Amino acid sequence: MRLDILTIFPEMFEGPFSLSMIKRAINKKIVEIHIHNIRDYTADKHKRVDDYAYGPGAGMVMMIQPIADLIDKLKSERDYDEIIFTTPDGDTFNQETANTLSLKENIIILCGHYKGVDQRLRDMYITKELSIGDYVLTGGELAAMVMSDAIIRVIPGVLSDETSALTDSFQSGLLSPPVYTRPPVYKGVAVPDILLSGNDKEIANWRLEQSLEKTRNLRPDLYEKLP
Repeated sequence: MRLDILTIFPEMFEGPFSLSMIKRAINKKIVEIHIHNIRDYTADKHKRVDDYAYGPGAGMVMMIQPIADLIDKLKSERDYDEIIFTTPDGDTFNQETANTLSLKENIIILCGHYKGVDQRLRDMYITKELSIGDYVLTGGELAAMVMSDAIIRVIPGVLSDETSALTDSFQSGLLSPPVYTRPPVYKGVAVPDILLSGNDKEIANWRLEQSLEKTRNLRPDLYEKLP
């Protein structure tokens, strides 16, 4: 997979994308991540990428020209499966979306800023608009990092144990069950006996029961959607 991320703050990605799982995915050549500075494509001599909105009201708007020119350049070099815009009014990003996007070959993620981007850019170029929650961030960079991480981790070969991702919360529409590790007893509190039994079938049944109970108590909205 190739990810092209369009931003006015490329430095923000240096830490998260140079550590842990994403770094390993890059080193294994499973994923390519290219960060593009939108300011490098503006025709404004002062490197501006925003301007006042038409009509009354406060706030600046990202201009169409530098972003469109950058996307046109990338599209001239390869075909893209999705051009994503991170925006609070987009569809909510979830595990199902991450799974679907992990199957794509080339993706562009545009990080929004200010009051957003010129609507004409959204109409002409964007294929998918996504939000990571019902709140507003200073910019779309953090959202792009969250989406990238969720997408990359489910690509085969990224995790050392690929079955781990299959048991994460939301993969089956349920929250994950409680997990335990050594020691078997800590300050008088013991690990559930079933997990020490060695009976894989009974352990699987216990985990399912725990997932169902946890989802029913904490996320009744998800529980109601179960078949």
